Amino acid sequence: MLNHYLDARVSLMAARLLREEELPVLAEGGAEESAAILAHAGLGRILADLEAGRYLEQSIIRSQLDDVLILMRAAGEGRRFLEYWMQRFELSNLKAIIRAKMSGAPAMLVRQELLDLGFLASLPLEELLQTEDVGELLRRLETTHYADIVRFARRAFEAQPRLFDLDAALDRRFYHGLVELARQQEAVLGKGFRSLMELLIDRINLVWLLRYRFLYKLPSSQVFYLLVPSHYRLSSGILRDLAVRDRLEEVLAALPQPYREWLSESDSVYKVFTILEGKSARAAHAVLHSNAPGFARAFAYLVLRERDLRMVRAALKGRAIGLNAQTIRQAMGLDTLGASPDRQAA
Repeated sequence: MLNHYLDARVSLMAARLLREEELPVLAEGGAEESAAILAHAGLGRILADLEAGRYLEQSIIRSQLDDVLILMRAAGEGRRFLEYWMQRFELSNLKAIIRAKMSGAPAMLVRQELLDLGFLASLPLEELLQTEDVGELLRRLETTHYADIVRFARRAFEAQPRLFDLDAALDRRFYHGLVELARQQEAVLGKGFRSLMELLIDRINLVWLLRYRFLYKLPSSQVFYLLVPSHYRLSSGILRDLAVRDRLEEVLAALPQPYREWLSESDSVYKVFTILEGKSARAAHAVLHSNAPGFARAFAYLVLRERDLRMVRAALKGRAIGLNAQTIRQAMGLDTLGASPDRQAA
């Protein structure tokens, strides 16, 4: 019964995904056209929140939480995976507090930044806000279920007490945990679920590698240390080889297929990200409209919904600060999409 319920819920939710032809309208169309598209996508509340003076980020996250809470009711063994997946947003709260500790910002200002995660919230945020410094904050976290993530990050921070190193260590350990959870499900959930995880982790690792190596100019040994251990197409062995390359073009030329072909004309880290995000969307569309297990289809929906929300965020932010349509298109990644299937098609 639960599987039937999950399949039915996913099919209903899938009907709200943005169609590819609607994306340029968010960048170039009028306010009424955009409002109609968001309303059809079940995102009308975002505009209402903005008009009421609420933070865009809070409204975006609330939309994601609403979806996850619905799916968790029937996710079965996948519930633990979804709960962990949503911990990304709690890590955002943690990072905001850490930044405040390192900059000396008052707790009152930090509270305004924190995301309201409802019953999924588990961090003692008020206690963390009252800690003396980052060291005490990390020690306090080692008594929570984040202990494994934080222990790795604390060692990195003690070796190099910089915000970047701490942020990167937290992210790396989080995604390592996600990979381990996914590995436990892959045999049951099939190739579709594994393909989505592969594209997600490979994209994260490649974008991080390029950013750390060529934008932040980190040494190759540190770059490799900050990547997510992986058994996917971009395995840890391949990543080690890529990390020693001296130019972006050399890294892209050394990629295994199909990444080498997909990214052959990329000339920036952002273009790499948007191309791989688009490929993930195509894969998710295929899984969503297949006979894959219900949880695999649910995860495919979440991948597509998150992409939709990223584009909505870029469009609304761009409009709010008066960017022209072409700049908004670029921020949404529309110029690298190319022809794409209608995600509403069955």
